[in-house]
Amino acid sequence: RIKSTLGIGTLLAEGLGDTIRVSLTEDPIKEIPVCYGILQGLGLRRTMVEYVACPSCGRTLFNLETVLHEVREATKHMPSLSIAVMGCIVNGPGEMADADYGYVGKTPGKISLYRGRTEVRTVDETNGVEELIKLLKDDGVWVEPPTNVPQEAVKAEPAVAAK
Repeated sequence: RIKSTLGIGTLLAEGLGDTIRVSLTEDPIKEIPVCYGILQGLGLRRTMVEYVACPSCGRTLFNLETVLHEVREATKHMPSLSIAVMGCIVNGPGEMADADYGYVGKTPGKISLYRGRTEVRTVDETNGVEELIKLLKDDGVWVEPPTNVPQEAVKAEPAVAAK
């Protein structure tokens, strides 16, 4: 995957080519997400939410890995967004400058929510993800996750044999 990304990504970044094809030594169906990932990484197409997260350090004010997972689960159905989850106020706002929304540790137990580079509100850590969703709703960008139709709700017509 890395070789494909480097080779194809370099050509596309230089404006050479308008078609992408990746071959993996896996099921071919897994090639499509790799292609989309390359295009998204180059900024040519967005098919999934772009997440930005800091690597965490001694200043991180919450369990970054857990919160990032919670934010992903809550927002993974909204491919038009980029969301940053940053552990502290020291480097977080600078590192997330290109994100549409940010979730940043402000003080122990408190999270700052950002719209772009602007701090919008400070909330309790315990309901930070819910408050992020509320901010997305307030801004009119929230989309409800798709609901799966149970198989028993889809009834196929019985086949009729020709006589």
